[in-house]
Amino acid sequence: QVQLVESGGGLVQAGGSLRLSCAASGRTFSRYAMGWFRQAPGKEREFVAAISWSGVVTYYADSVKGRFTISRDNAKNTVYLQMNSLKPEDTAVYYCAASRGRAAEVPAGAMDYWGKGTLVTVSS
Repeated sequence: QVQLVESGGGLVQAGGSLRLSCAASGRTFSRYAMGWFRQAPGKEREFVAAISWSGVVTYYADSVKGRFTISRDNAKNTVYLQMNSLKPEDTAVYYCAASRGRAAEVPAGAMDYWGKGTLVTVSS
């Protein structure tokens, strides 16, 4: 069992930055591929970024490529999402998720564990 707790959300102006963190419980964190997803009001949840268990391989949605960076610290059982050049359309609840599968499968969204989310609001 893995429990995930997101933090770091808040209100930021367009063009600003935020860093989200996701703290995981359990001793097997390093075995999981991790992903960030988001859900905007009235929209379906969508993939944002993924990272392999080793941290070497990453994937990004086209909408965030070049602006967001996913990383992880297995010693701290934490995965991060650095978000730069934020836009109003980035406003959403951001979820952290863990998968026993490969990082390449994360964008499909079939994750094993989910956090409860953290709200990011970008004002124009």
